[in-house]
Amino acid sequence: MKKIPLRRVAVIGVGMSKFGKQPEKGLVALGTEACLAAIKDCGIVPKNIEGVYCANAFGDTGCLGQQIAMQVGLVSREMARVENACAGGTTAVREVFYAIATGRWDTGMAVGVDSMTTCMPKGPIVAKDIDGELGLSMPAYGAMQMQRYIHKYGATIEQFAQVSVKNHINGSLNPYAMYKKVFTLEEVLNSRMICEPLTQLMVSPVSDGAAAVILCAEDKVKQYTTKPVWMVGTSLISGDYTLFAKDMDISTMGEQASAEAYEMAGIGPKDIDVVELHDAFASVEIPNIEDMGICKRGEGAHLLMEGHFDLGGKVPVNPSGGLLAQGHPLSASGVRQIAELTWHLRDQAGQRQVKGAKIGVAHMEGGVVSGLQGGVCGINIVMR
Repeated sequence: MKKIPLRRVAVIGVGMSKFGKQPEKGLVALGTEACLAAIKDCGIVPKNIEGVYCANAFGDTGCLGQQIAMQVGLVSREMARVENACAGGTTAVREVFYAIATGRWDTGMAVGVDSMTTCMPKGPIVAKDIDGELGLSMPAYGAMQMQRYIHKYGATIEQFAQVSVKNHINGSLNPYAMYKKVFTLEEVLNSRMICEPLTQLMVSPVSDGAAAVILCAEDKVKQYTTKPVWMVGTSLISGDYTLFAKDMDISTMGEQASAEAYEMAGIGPKDIDVVELHDAFASVEIPNIEDMGICKRGEGAHLLMEGHFDLGGKVPVNPSGGLLAQGHPLSASGVRQIAELTWHLRDQAGQRQVKGAKIGVAHMEGGVVSGLQGGVCGINIVMR
């Protein structure tokens, strides 16, 4: 593929709603709340935002982006709605980045929103194909990944439960999180069984929420902020055929997406200061860390128990509390990750601040497609 020159693009404004069960709020209300917060964050006049990408998976209405944008004074401009499973928000941010980097816009906004309590189909999310008919729900797949990792590396269920303990400690420090309670290892292990060995506290909760990010071309940045956070790497990769899978606990699309984003950003895994990654189940955080090259295969569980990924550890993972504690309104999560990382790079993350953070990586995977290893993996990298 021919490479074209790209302009530098900065994150200038971020905002989000609180995450949690909010059935009284619709998609438009949640999205509007996040957009207004992002606009206030950078002080931009709404008419100066040239376009909007809105991510939404479980909407019951058309032109959702337009419905949200009109509430904040954005009309008569380019808008589109995207869906990419859990990576929908990641995709929206990436599309706005490229619209600006290639010179189409000078400013743009990505918003991700889902109301899982009001719009999600009843029952577990399964693919509408033979795999789904045979019971391959997302918790079932996560449980099998966990069992495979345990078999290969001699890890324990307790080590995977510690992922949830860590992320709930972090979530207790996050004012936007659905869960603000700290749970002990015993409480995680003894919570209701969902899909053995995954318990309820090892599964991300059903939640509602929205997040928004405003991006800007380098030559306009000084109009809005003295603390720009630069988006320096992005990638989006679909899954390969299942036939070519290395193993159930390895995501080749995660490996490929990470490598491509690192190359674009000119960094490597050892340069990363803070990570927000897909932890829809406690079973996937450790393999995802390994997919990203942050540690070697089979080392993640051991390093987790040593505090390597804690706040104050060598590479803090999910200081927000991740999907397990903050909640996972599907399309909001990828945008929310960029907001969270931006706060850390600005030194604005409060009690959960990762000290001295300069490089943050956001990772989201999502989707079940029969015959493919997975739907999609998206990586976005920010740097100050």
